[in-house]
Amino acid sequence: MKRRHLPLLTALLLGAAACGPAEVVVTMEIEIDNPDGEGRVVRPISDVVVQLLPYDRDAVFDSLHNVFPTPEPEIPQELLDARDRVAEAQERWQSTERRWNNLRDTLQKINAAIAQYSRGEARYVALYREYEDFDRQLSRIERETQAAFTEFTALQEGTIRQSDSIRILQENWADEAFAEAGVVFLAKQRASGLQAALDTTDASGVAREHLKVKPGQYWLHARYPMGYTELYWNLPITVERGEPVQIQLNRANAQERIRL
Repeated sequence: MKRRHLPLLTALLLGAAACGPAEVVVTMEIEIDNPDGEGRVVRPISDVVVQLLPYDRDAVFDSLHNVFPTPEPEIPQELLDARDRVAEAQERWQSTERRWNNLRDTLQKINAAIAQYSRGEARYVALYREYEDFDRQLSRIERETQAAFTEFTALQEGTIRQSDSIRILQENWADEAFAEAGVVFLAKQRASGLQAALDTTDASGVAREHLKVKPGQYWLHARYPMGYTELYWNLPITVERGEPVQIQLNRANAQERIRL
């Protein structure tokens, strides 16, 4: 290719890039208790649906909620208190289970070390005594774990029926109150001149392949269930051409909402 054609080719390529879609890259992660020891660790959140919407879905629901003549059924305070007790019992059970796992791993390491020595050696005797001490601890923690699990399951069973009843009432109410939500969403999308986009986070907690959209104002929506609560995101973002828009979703920018 002759050199005099290069500026024209460069201009054409830049023009094509400027007219192409903009890209959004979403990363989801959560900080959890370290399953392998002390402290906290960050883990990616996979298999979560992420949506780019050219309207604020929460504003639509709020508007419909405000004009509906019947109030939404509330969760009774006694149920909330009972669910808190269930969550506390679950944490006690999981905490003792983590201790049991750590002790079991320690015993396995000691057992492997003992195999290197003969019974008459001082190191063998010391390791054997250490093994017996940890084995007694393991038996005690195993009993505590079983007791904590029994307490957790009993409390959980006591809240399931009441939670189901409230959830059905709320779902029936929502079916009526938000009956026109789909129509409003469609109207708002058409008015925006933009299209919604959807993707699912991969094993590394990243969604990007299908989040290529026209530049404009969007709301990033996702939710991640966690037992009795969920992390909920509905974040306004401005999408522009150029470098991919990098968005990180975590506890810090999420709402934690009750989940029945």
